[in-house]
Amino acid sequence: MTDTTGQSPKRKPLWLRCFQGLMSLTILTVIAACILLAYLYTTSLPLADTDRNSRLLDSQGQVIATFSAGGKESIPVQLDHISPDLIAATLAVEDRKFYDHFGFDFKGLGRAVIVNLTRWDMSQGASTLTQQLARNLYLSHEKTWTRKAKEAIYTAQLEMKYTKNELLQMYLNEIYYGHGAYGIEAASQMYFGKSAKDLDLAESALLAGIPKGPTYYSPYNHMKNAKDRQKIVLDSMALTGKITPAEATKAYEEMLALRPESQRRTVEAAPWFRDYVRQLATHQLGISEGVLEHGGLSIYTTLDMHMQQAAEAAVNEGMKSSNGLETALISMDPRNGHVKAMVGGTNYVGNQYNHALATTRQPGSAFKPIMYLSALDSGELTSTSKFESRPTLFHYDNNRKTYKPKNFGDKYLGEIDLRRAIAASDNIYAVSTILKVGTDKVMDLASKMGIKSELKPVPSLALGVSPVSPFEMASAFSVIGSGGQKVAPVAVLRITDAAGRSLYEAPQAAPVQVVKPASAYVLTRLMEGVFEEGGTGNRVAKLIKRPVAGKSGTTNTDAWMVGFTPELSTAVWVGYDKGKAISTQDARRAAPIFAQYTEKALENVPPKIFPIPDGVVSAYIDPASGKLAAPDSPDKRLEVFVSGTEPKETLSGQDNPPAATPTDQAERQAEKKSWWGNFKRWWMD
Repeated sequence: MTDTTGQSPKRKPLWLRCFQGLMSLTILTVIAACILLAYLYTTSLPLADTDRNSRLLDSQGQVIATFSAGGKESIPVQLDHISPDLIAATLAVEDRKFYDHFGFDFKGLGRAVIVNLTRWDMSQGASTLTQQLARNLYLSHEKTWTRKAKEAIYTAQLEMKYTKNELLQMYLNEIYYGHGAYGIEAASQMYFGKSAKDLDLAESALLAGIPKGPTYYSPYNHMKNAKDRQKIVLDSMALTGKITPAEATKAYEEMLALRPESQRRTVEAAPWFRDYVRQLATHQLGISEGVLEHGGLSIYTTLDMHMQQAAEAAVNEGMKSSNGLETALISMDPRNGHVKAMVGGTNYVGNQYNHALATTRQPGSAFKPIMYLSALDSGELTSTSKFESRPTLFHYDNNRKTYKPKNFGDKYLGEIDLRRAIAASDNIYAVSTILKVGTDKVMDLASKMGIKSELKPVPSLALGVSPVSPFEMASAFSVIGSGGQKVAPVAVLRITDAAGRSLYEAPQAAPVQVVKPASAYVLTRLMEGVFEEGGTGNRVAKLIKRPVAGKSGTTNTDAWMVGFTPELSTAVWVGYDKGKAISTQDARRAAPIFAQYTEKALENVPPKIFPIPDGVVSAYIDPASGKLAAPDSPDKRLEVFVSGTEPKETLSGQDNPPAATPTDQAERQAEKKSWWGNFKRWWMD
């Protein structure tokens, strides 16, 4: 139909068209924003790096450590267990509007964007605490536009999914404070030796200033920089009204009681054991470093945290004022080989080298029980076998070589038996024994007992000149404590992946009988004498309220105490890293560490005597002659023997007297009463 008016449709005014377009764009933007927000809210955040770290669990299934790159140390705490001063200081210097914004400081962000566009780089930032948290949890610290975009997305998601207090708690538990300490609790313990809830204003301001530059503002590295930064924090707190200017000045002038850098200790439990398990997992169990650190594995171990804490406490106490002296303690259950405690040095932060695994230390006289076990098991020696303790020139290698050992302090005891030789650690007796038994037999038995280090077939082997590790010594002594059975040491029981699927299960290896149970028991009884009057461990006997057997060892550079109860086999070593000679005072540190640890570790375990196996004969002997004692002998001593090696002659000259009989049940009970009586005397002393 023809338009009779002849006029074209009237167009809308320009301003109206612009307004309608703007409104449409706004509506579309709002819809898009709502869709985006809904998507972000319903989409899960990526797995945080801390959640991907594999976990180390103790024998009770409790998490004791994590595996992470760079030696990350962290102790998560609740927000109400953090000093209010620290919280206020952090907010004042890092994000004053934290509780008012939704994750972004748009004014600061706009200023930073203008500067970055002008310079065409990413040198400027205006990160809120939430943005920093997103970056620390999910991203790298590279300055790129892509990383910034991801950071914005994760920041928005964090703000949607968590409350402000939850975000603040996460931040304070995640932020890096230098020297391997992540989170405020770890930092507080490291720098001040106290919990984060106990920090005062001055300490809080100092710590709050460190995250901006953990190396530059570390009070250990640059005290002036740290104090300058502390003043900035205090001034910011005063500016925001959290404290008064007078309080800021007073806090700045406060003398800080920083823990000496030499006394800084790791905040994570059992660090040397953690490193040992890492080595086992990556070198023996086929777990890669990447999977270990980011695979979310759960590694169930044999470590007993009560015993581990007892070990660390004993080492800390025993190594006070040690001036560079190092130590190691390794303890395992002789019944199943489970490693229960491991301390590899005096201070993990200062020296991560695990001395418990070091195969470079001479065991000295602590090696003698291995040799004596060979002699007892082969029948070459008994408890009453005698050698002359006097200056002696020994000939060996078909008389082509000579060896002249000395006793400590040039003290020689004359004719002595094996019990006296072990208690007094007589070197002449030891060399006489190894020449009688043969170095080959001793080396073969040592290998079966767990000594994997190379041993030299020379007479001085009897005096422990061939280096071994504390781990090997504890393993070898566990054979004695378990009645001659060898059980391979175990640290990892099983490993599961993030979904709980089993990746590894420790094999149930059957114990191997290395020597006769009777031989091990006889040696055990002889080694108990080390802690009795006249023994080298007598001075710490009163610290141990239970039957214990052991042997000390001392060289110019090393001091040892290795011993066992029915439940634990423990080796303690003390010495310097570079083989520096140790003083007499330093050589005496090993035995108290062993005693304090053993008693504390087993404080909840009733004392037990060593079980008496079949094949043991007990008899009263005359110590002077080594013969069976007559009924009226005034100095007779109850001694035990491997059946068939007991004396056959009495002091009066009779053969096969009834005094020497196999140990039957009644006699065992009599022995138990006797040793229980000894235990009660120890307790009362």
